[in-house]
Amino acid sequence: MTYPPPKYHRETGENSALHRPADAKPELVYPNGTRIHYLATGESTGGLFGLYRWECGPEVTGPNPHFHRSISESFYVLSGVMSIYNGDRWIEAEPGDWVHVPIGGVHGFKNRSGVPVSMLLHFSPGAPREGYFEGLAHLDEMTDDEKVAFYREHDNIWIDEG
Repeated sequence: MTYPPPKYHRETGENSALHRPADAKPELVYPNGTRIHYLATGESTGGLFGLYRWECGPEVTGPNPHFHRSISESFYVLSGVMSIYNGDRWIEAEPGDWVHVPIGGVHGFKNRSGVPVSMLLHFSPGAPREGYFEGLAHLDEMTDDEKVAFYREHDNIWIDEG
């Protein structure tokens, strides 16, 4: 493996670092209290990756097993214990645990611990996951056909856990 070709060609660097304070308000709060912080969107990284902080309460929440055809997804648990489906079984991911799911890998996650959980979600390449997260709050307003189209548009293919 080698470094990719350069994309920056100036002789001097530039002052372009971004800072998001830890106490910044989340961009999205679901009715159940789950909070999503858009740390880096696919748009803000030029399509390289997306990074989100997911904070959920103690109740059971999270998606069933599914896969993506165009993006990989990684999970890094910050606090609490998150059940993550690795395509074969549910594992209990604790603070400091990292789980990577390549493109096409079956996965899901559920907070079944009874305590709040915070984790980082990383998608690569960067995709417009914000539209997916925001649309989830309106699933109850969609017809079955609209749900199918919504999931297709956002590269979520649901499977039976088997």
